[in-house]
Amino acid sequence: MLYPFSALLARMKYITRWSLMHSTRAESLSEHTCDTALLAHLLCLIAKHYTGTPCRPEVVAMAALYHDAPEIITGDMPTPVKYHSPALRDAYKALETESVRSMAALLPAELAAELTPCMDGSALTAEEHRLLKAADRLSALIKCTEEQRSGNHEFDAALTQQRTALQAMHCPEADWFLEHCLPCYTQNLDELTKP
Repeated sequence: MLYPFSALLARMKYITRWSLMHSTRAESLSEHTCDTALLAHLLCLIAKHYTGTPCRPEVVAMAALYHDAPEIITGDMPTPVKYHSPALRDAYKALETESVRSMAALLPAELAAELTPCMDGSALTAEEHRLLKAADRLSALIKCTEEQRSGNHEFDAALTQQRTALQAMHCPEADWFLEHCLPCYTQNLDELTKP
């Protein structure tokens, strides 16, 4: 018996994000997933050491690795389309749920039982889900910042939207990151590595 789940996940590198926008550098779903997992883990460590928000860094990072896996089947639905109306949002949510179910069917039952909660987010507490969502938004904010720094004003509105959405989350861990880490994304390699 063959189980094509991992081969399907490997196709994340072919899904391009920001499809409605002109990008100076394309971003794959695979890249975004890795960035989000790294950011989610860091936000959890910030929670652990500075804000006291209860969370399990390894569980959140694992869920982040799978958080957009359904997009392998659905493609990256642009946010303005996905949230245009309650009907579209609900239809997309149903499509994501079906995508998770069909992907889990590509694994032996015992593996599917462990991975499905990572793909559908049910492995996370409400606080952990908020941290993962903040990491997802930070990843988008960083992409928008990089595009804007490259002279691409196509991302100006998206940058403002991501900042506003992050502020509305009232996530102290994201606020800490914005103050202490985000400014470093404008530095070059020499500036980042000087003692």
